[in-house]
Amino acid sequence: MRIGSGFDVHAFGAGDHLILGGVRLPFDRGLLGNSDADVLLHAICDALIGAAALGDIGQHFPPSGARWKHADSREFLRHCSLLIDQHGWQLANADITIICELPRIGPHAAAMRAILAEDLGVSVAQVSVPLHQARNSAPDTPQAAHSVAVAKPSTRKNTVSAHFHVFRR
Repeated sequence: MRIGSGFDVHAFGAGDHLILGGVRLPFDRGLLGNSDADVLLHAICDALIGAAALGDIGQHFPPSGARWKHADSREFLRHCSLLIDQHGWQLANADITIICELPRIGPHAAAMRAILAEDLGVSVAQVSVPLHQARNSAPDTPQAAHSVAVAKPSTRKNTVSAHFHVFRR
């Protein structure tokens, strides 16, 4: 077993929605970032990569690269899942905490868990998305997420072909 930890934070900027856990949430602001700035998915990507000792999200998806401008972070997540699989690991469980005051995340947590499970190729029971409300914080307090991923040696045969589509962009 191996444990990886991930953390991500993005500041608010202009916009009419933000993406968290792959879910589009209507909001009076967006999040600033090179990609879609999904802090939840970025944090779990870092945890997965860390559990397999394969660096960090910035090494795999450099924020300065035009290739990843406005990219859907679900592509990052699927790629990270495939990457750890190719190195002989599979996700045992993931726990991703979102830290924010607004928008309200609770009504969307089940959809986030379903997206995470689908993209990671695991059951919803292996993914947790607890919420931590940053009460009384300043209105411009950035969105943040912390994640822990536990990886176990893979028992899958021919894991690469049995897994997700080949990552291309």
